[in-house]
Amino acid sequence: MSTPLISTIVLGLVLAFVFGTVAHRLKLSPIVGYLAAGILLGPFTPGFVADQHMAIELAELGVILLMFGVGLHFSWSDLTAVRPIALPGAVAQIALATLMGMALADYMGWSAGAGLVFGLALSVASTVVLIRALAENNITETEQGRIAVGWLIVEDLVMVVALLMLPLLAPALKDSTLSFTMPSLAEPGPIVTALAAMTLKLAAFAGILYYIGRRVLPLTLHYIARTGSRELFRLGVLAIALGVAYGAAKGFGVSFALGAFFAGMLLAGSTLGHRAAEETLPLRDAFAVLFFVAAGMMFDPKILVSHPLETLATFLIIVFGKSVAAFAIMRAAGADNGKSLTISASLAQIGEFSFILATLGLSLQLLPQQAHSLIVAGAILSIMINPILFSLIGKVSSWADMFEGTPCMERPPLPDVPEGEPLSRHAVVIGYENPSISVIRALISHGIPVYVLEGREVNLHIMASQMHHAIQEGFIRYGAESGANFTDAAALVLSTPFHQRAEALAARALHDNPDLMLIGYASTPEHEYWLHAQNARLIIQPETDQTSAAAQIADTIIDDGFIQAKNQTEHVNRAAVIKPKSK
Repeated sequence: MSTPLISTIVLGLVLAFVFGTVAHRLKLSPIVGYLAAGILLGPFTPGFVADQHMAIELAELGVILLMFGVGLHFSWSDLTAVRPIALPGAVAQIALATLMGMALADYMGWSAGAGLVFGLALSVASTVVLIRALAENNITETEQGRIAVGWLIVEDLVMVVALLMLPLLAPALKDSTLSFTMPSLAEPGPIVTALAAMTLKLAAFAGILYYIGRRVLPLTLHYIARTGSRELFRLGVLAIALGVAYGAAKGFGVSFALGAFFAGMLLAGSTLGHRAAEETLPLRDAFAVLFFVAAGMMFDPKILVSHPLETLATFLIIVFGKSVAAFAIMRAAGADNGKSLTISASLAQIGEFSFILATLGLSLQLLPQQAHSLIVAGAILSIMINPILFSLIGKVSSWADMFEGTPCMERPPLPDVPEGEPLSRHAVVIGYENPSISVIRALISHGIPVYVLEGREVNLHIMASQMHHAIQEGFIRYGAESGANFTDAAALVLSTPFHQRAEALAARALHDNPDLMLIGYASTPEHEYWLHAQNARLIIQPETDQTSAAAQIADTIIDDGFIQAKNQTEHVNRAAVIKPKSK
């Protein structure tokens, strides 16, 4: 019995899980594992070969849902906040990286179209890898973190335009040579006509979608939400994403990816946008995995041996060429070495948009198979080395400051903690780092005062910049264990990796206050057993995402009657710690 669809999905997901888990254990991005699974299932390695045409169809669904997710998380406010540096910086960096890619393509004798697609694919960073790197290094909400996110948004927008324009320019780019000159357009009439027609179609599509998005979609989602059925709500969101993408492609000639991006943008602006993102996350993740598996299936590992210099050159453009360009742009904009190096490390990798562009280039017959393999090889190598680049930022920044003779900038003083009575009926959280940051935000948004056990100066300064109002209002205190006042505390949250110090701290806290609620993260079965032995009120499992875990912790503390949160929440809102949600 032949079941190519089932075989492709099952083997793709199973192998992606196995290799993704191995990659995670090796401190690598799971994307590396997903690509490895695709390589194993592809026609260039021995053993079972999955149906490549079926995989491409599944990858197209993955592209739709990936772009829908990009649209759901797209934020004009994030871009506007860092526009003066992110907008020109990203455009300049894309241009420089694209030129480097085109130069390598010219060396290999490719056409102008191949060089352009290849260069663009090397110029855009992976959203998944970048966001994860910022979170793991506790800099998502710092100034350089916001610049990196804004920079990424600009890159995504440029790639969306590229996805729109490449099919129109393909006939002119396909057969022309590069040699650092764009193809001769002796008869630009057909291209101008096609561009004009596409512009009109896109304008009509955007107008209709805007009207539907403002009038029809919110009413539909609110109606479904009132039914109380999560299944219907999830199905409704997916129907909108896939339906808009399909309608855009069939009715207006717009790509599936662009239609899905617009659909995500519209839902992001609605009051149910956050819930839409949360409900569709599992399916988006599953098909995104299949997309990376399909990309890996088109990778020929022999290119590492047959074209080692070209592979090395591709890797150097991604990791060093882009980084040097971004560093120079940031320094020219007046940023210090630390911020400039952070942005450089953030962009020194490629991922999902690169594969989308490469897949489009193959389908348009612009890109040779060799180019696709080079892009996948560059992605795997750059994602593997990215954590190392982040670990070197501090040392390289200090060395650069010494080389330039730049005196170390003094940090601003920490805000004074208001004097008064010690906190009571509060939660004690260990450390200001992820996932503790998410927990602290959830607690203060629910009106629960927090004492943060933190003595590391760098983390204290980050907390001071992110939680300034809460500290000034006395809603967050911080310091050593002696100031935690466990006797009057409501809960102790063990959100850091387990070690003997954390266990000893919990033992002392429970000795001072036997009624203290203990909440912990179980990263291993041994940790879970220990938490059960301590009668922990809530145990967070490893697969729980940070936002959900933080909400569970706040709800557990409130539901147990430890905190009289209603009046205190109003106090927090007046302090402008977290804006109250509009009703």
